[in-house]
Amino acid sequence: MKIICIGRNYSDHAKELKNEVPTKPLWFMKPDSALLLKNKPLYYPEFTKDLHYETELVFRIHKAGKYIEEKYADKYYDAIAIGFDFTARDLQAEAQKKGTPWEIAKAFDSSAALSEFIPIEEFRDLNDINFSMKRNGMMVQKGNSSEMIFSIEKIISYVSRFVTLKIGDLIYTGTPAGVGPVEIGDFLEAYIEGKLLLKTEIK
Repeated sequence: MKIICIGRNYSDHAKELKNEVPTKPLWFMKPDSALLLKNKPLYYPEFTKDLHYETELVFRIHKAGKYIEEKYADKYYDAIAIGFDFTARDLQAEAQKKGTPWEIAKAFDSSAALSEFIPIEEFRDLNDINFSMKRNGMMVQKGNSSEMIFSIEKIISYVSRFVTLKIGDLIYTGTPAGVGPVEIGDFLEAYIEGKLLLKTEIK
């Protein structure tokens, strides 16, 4: 199982970090040790002083494929969850400045919090999914799947040109505007269509 993450997939988020809006999916990967499940707490890593949350819809692959055509990509996922892509922003900024890979800022242990999955059949329209996140009871992020620059079908088609997608792989589809730092003692809650699915305490 691998975790594929899409960067800058919401225009407002790219702009808030002063990044260019991409013309093709920008993706990176996290190891399976990055998963943080069952609402377990995240212990603030000692190697960063600027840990950020990023709230994202997550699609689960249920069919293996390579070189998947976009028109058939909807056959390759079966459920959606919500997750946090935790980022060591200071390490990312340092890596970007030097032009070096920035997995060090994204792929560390427990950096991919994940809720339980909802079957896609339970959604009225996959291109109109509302999701949101509260930090300490205050709404800080809101997004809708319609705002993604690259749809999940485009992402699957593009990424599968480079790596084979396998059953159980996860695709984090990017975050809307509103990302920010967390501190020890913070409590994060993430929702899909108003339903609380994910809770993470920062310890």
